[in-house]
Amino acid sequence: MNELKYGEKEIVEFNPEKDLEIWPNKNKKNYVIKITLPEFMCKCPRSGYPDFATIYLEYIPNEWVVELKALKLYINSFMNRYISHEDSTNEIFDTLYNKLKPKKMKLTMDFNPRGNVHTVIEIDSEKLYNLI
Repeated sequence: MNELKYGEKEIVEFNPEKDLEIWPNKNKKNYVIKITLPEFMCKCPRSGYPDFATIYLEYIPNEWVVELKALKLYINSFMNRYISHEDSTNEIFDTLYNKLKPKKMKLTMDFNPRGNVHTVIEIDSEKLYNLI
């Protein structure tokens, strides 16, 4: 049996609780961090077919910012998981929002069309918590 290459091992063993590294935000003014992750992949929980998406993350940091390599590994950890568009979007939003505790965060996942269906899911902390 072939051993996993170091990158595969990092992805398979990635645990967001301990491996999603965050750094102190040294800047106290408000500013927006915009990150695009164009190679998201997960598997359809019903068919097993791959689903691909571009992730757009925007947040105004408070005390913390996410380390980019850790974010990349976290997103790549979905590639062999059977998870729906809705569940993957909500899980990523909740994980990042709870870890970073930003002033504001918006996550948009734009899934590639499959079977004549194009899905875009957006979660915006400002809209989400102002509904209550």
